[in-house]
Amino acid sequence: MSLGKAVRLALQEAAEPGKAEAMKAYMKSAMPFLGVQAVPRRTALRRVFAEHRLYSAPEWRRAVLTLWRDAEYREERYAAIELSGYHLYRDFQTLYTVPMYEEMIVSGAWWDLVDELATHRIGGLLATFPDSMRPLMLEWAHDGDLWKRRTSILCQNRFKSRTDTALLYACIEPSLSDNDFFARKAIGWALREYAKTNPGEVVRYVKAKGISGLSRREALKNLPVTQ
Repeated sequence: MSLGKAVRLALQEAAEPGKAEAMKAYMKSAMPFLGVQAVPRRTALRRVFAEHRLYSAPEWRRAVLTLWRDAEYREERYAAIELSGYHLYRDFQTLYTVPMYEEMIVSGAWWDLVDELATHRIGGLLATFPDSMRPLMLEWAHDGDLWKRRTSILCQNRFKSRTDTALLYACIEPSLSDNDFFARKAIGWALREYAKTNPGEVVRYVKAKGISGLSRREALKNLPVTQ
């Protein structure tokens, strides 16, 4: 049995169909759900991935994209994302994966699919290959695609003290005038994460840029009211 067929079978076996419509409604998804909760989904997928080893980076990328492109249910796209981060393929996380992730980000075009790719996959590549990924993130920050812009803003969310502040601000600023909820939410979330490491700098930046509304509330959420 192919990896794709094994994934689909495992998800179907773990599904609770009675939950599918509520999951679809919550996520505002055009793609239907099977009704597989996160914990049983991850358990089932770990078993399948362990039983269907992939032995080269091209084979792994093809498997991820096949799962993604052929998905009929949203959980199958979640499976593609999980396969993209499966621990056995850590060494396959190179610049050759960027086109794969870009396709998934642009075609996924919703937070539940994009944010994991932004913070873990693209962020991981930025940490490993900063000289190549930094200019790419600056390019994405100005892209017409909202989800590439959001990715550029969020890609350092796990960096803490390693955050490249200049890059963070350079990725935020092209979207400061964007009224889209997901752009504003991303700005606030990225600043809130950095505030855990450098709260004073985030307060300074928010005041200096006159950031208001949703982004400001998100950025300062965990800081003292007096800030």
